Amino acid sequence: MKAIQITETGGPDVLKYVELPTPRPGPGEVLVKAHAIGVCMPETLVRKGTYGWMPPLPLIPGIEMSGTVVEAGSGVTRLRTGQNVFVCAREFRERGGCYAEYLVAREELLYALPDGIDLDQAAGLANYQVAWHLLNSALKGFQYDSALVIAAAGGVGTALVQLARAAGKRVIGVVSSDERAAFARAQGADEVIDRKRGNVVDQVKRLTNGRGVDLVLDMAGGANMTAYFECLDRFGLLMLYGRLEGPPTGNIAAAIGRPPWRSAAFRQFTMHTLDDWPELRARCTHELIRLLANGTIKVPIYERIPLAEAARAHRVFESGRVMGKLIMKP
Repeated sequence: MKAIQITETGGPDVLKYVELPTPRPGPGEVLVKAHAIGVCMPETLVRKGTYGWMPPLPLIPGIEMSGTVVEAGSGVTRLRTGQNVFVCAREFRERGGCYAEYLVAREELLYALPDGIDLDQAAGLANYQVAWHLLNSALKGFQYDSALVIAAAGGVGTALVQLARAAGKRVIGVVSSDERAAFARAQGADEVIDRKRGNVVDQVKRLTNGRGVDLVLDMAGGANMTAYFECLDRFGLLMLYGRLEGPPTGNIAAAIGRPPWRSAAFRQFTMHTLDDWPELRARCTHELIRLLANGTIKVPIYERIPLAEAARAHRVFESGRVMGKLIMKP
């Protein structure tokens, strides 16, 4: 089979398109032929060698794909040959293996897809897993009516906009261009703020009559994060779920305590909180498959790039141009 292999860490050119033996399923395992492969942030960190849970080299990266079962090992009872499935390497001991034409996994670690589901869209559900847990698991009962989504046209940002809007919440998206603003509105954002056209805090205050929002969802961190506390209503929550611009800097306690007086809260989320919680991971993914099948969510595909051009796919992904989901086709 053809696959992308990493033997050393570095830039996109370390992603080598190679010929490897096609794996065969053992007892309780199935062989999946890939239909589409999602490009996600974790495999860019693996490629660079900066991922906190770095698997040993050499490796095949990739945390998600959609595909079809083409062979079953002995003892397989739940899946059948011809069954379409979603593969999420978050269910595996090592997160990888999806940048390939074929993959072997135990059947209980795969998610069966209903007939008729769009397999290109199904390959983009990893972003929606993050978004679902941010809006459900991580809130721990926190009630919100409005949300400010930073980078609302990105992969997880798109998922947050769609899921929050489907739940009946008011969504304000923050973007960086007219094109991305139009895209965020198309995903369901009620209002959109262009951060390059004025202070985000001032624009949020104007849109909310000075009150602010209940929930801020930020994936960037860095020097700008503490300013977002000023976007919160009096019992608001700021949730950080990434460090695209580095660790948050500044005094968080001082930002929370600055007038006007608010009883604000801060939480930092990582998907690795769920590493030992397979039941909750499964609940999330089954719910997302249901929402995809009934049309409540729709994964917008930015571009389809051949697997052989994985290095180019990573350059596009890291360019900041992607809106929605970038996938590769084997």
